[in-house]
Amino acid sequence: MAVLQHEPSTGKVIPTSEEVVMRVGDILNRKSTRIATVRMNETVATAARLLRNDNVGALVVKDVCRTEGNVAVGMFSERDVVRAVSEHGQAGLAMKVSALISVQKLVSCQSTDSIEHVRELMIDNHIRHVPVIDDHTLIGVISIRDINAVDGLIAIPELEATQPAFVV
Repeated sequence: MAVLQHEPSTGKVIPTSEEVVMRVGDILNRKSTRIATVRMNETVATAARLLRNDNVGALVVKDVCRTEGNVAVGMFSERDVVRAVSEHGQAGLAMKVSALISVQKLVSCQSTDSIEHVRELMIDNHIRHVPVIDDHTLIGVISIRDINAVDGLIAIPELEATQPAFVV
């Protein structure tokens, strides 16, 4: 990624030949520090309300572990709400969040990871939100939208091509 500098008097962009690696921490420094979470024993209906109220596409799922305290164990997204309702109808809203997440495989990153690394994680795992965990502590969430905003992109074709299409 080339470094872009702005001419102070005109505001025009001046490209340089220097290479800079954008890190996850650089994006988190620009975002709100609030992290939207849900406990794994909450219902899908509660999680859906949190998604709407916080205006986010995914929640970090937390569980209380006796030895480690409040631990991130997964992600719950709008897609999980759709999956619960489409597979179980109205009863899907009463399901526990824990029934819809894969606790065995929490895909996460660190604030020192490159944006390219996180983009590859998202593409390889067909996900759009990744929790950022430093020293066993949840410090934020990075989304595909965050990465696209940095790149000035609208979408990543590789990611969208891997997602199933729904026709209503």
